[in-house]
Amino acid sequence: MCSSDLDPAMLRTLRFQVEATWPQESRLLARYALPAGARLLDLGCGSGEFTRRLAGTFPGAASVTGVDVLPEMLRAAGALCGAAAGGGARAPVVFEEGDATALRFPDGHFDLVALRHLTQLLPDPEAVLRECRRVLRPGGWLHVVSEDYGMLHFPPRDGLDPDRLWQLDVVAHTRLTGTDARIGRRTLPMLRALGLDHVSIQYLVLDTERVPREVLAGIIEAWRDGYAEVLAQSSGSSPTEVRALFDAALGTLRDPEGYAVWQLPVVAGRKPEVA
Repeated sequence: MCSSDLDPAMLRTLRFQVEATWPQESRLLARYALPAGARLLDLGCGSGEFTRRLAGTFPGAASVTGVDVLPEMLRAAGALCGAAAGGGARAPVVFEEGDATALRFPDGHFDLVALRHLTQLLPDPEAVLRECRRVLRPGGWLHVVSEDYGMLHFPPRDGLDPDRLWQLDVVAHTRLTGTDARIGRRTLPMLRALGLDHVSIQYLVLDTERVPREVLAGIIEAWRDGYAEVLAQSSGSSPTEVRALFDAALGTLRDPEGYAVWQLPVVAGRKPEVA
């Protein structure tokens, strides 16, 4: 989920999402085996939480570029990465404003393009994926974390079923905005349609066995604080009803005996080498 305005809920969402995904996602990044001097792009970089970690994972890279459409986000990203500059070896990081459908970079510029938590916000995700392919060099990798709210699973609690949020309310909202809350399950064929090879799908299993409960609760709480009103307007539920469903989910996460899981698709493909 995301909002059009930069607010504390959005920043909390981005921070907790990276904390939740990084231990598993970092292992997936290692499989790309990028060469020294590689150029990396974090498209839709947001507050730079992932960009900073990417630079630390590939310290031999020539550059890591974060691109976002919101200047407020880029200011937050610059402050975050500037504060971390003395924290050990990492590749140089730059941030710039840009349109994901019309990047300023030449064809074949990057060795890795990461597109994370963005596909569900895009009215035309295929156009952005085509642009990602264009700026990849032959042999370069596209790494897509593609959200799917049908893959969130919480048990009923206190007479409430939190899965209604993901299956009905979020879907209703994205239909009104011309986007797709279940795009995660459609992303694999999209990458194949681009003519990429070595296309694969893996899942980050964000559950109460693998991720600290308070990190997962941080995501849900930030969603509640940032988006309860928006979801209520889209679904016809009252804000009180929507918040109660979020609170039921939080109750499970903060119950030592409770179990919940978000299966988050990570779809990757390589741009074919020039014959």
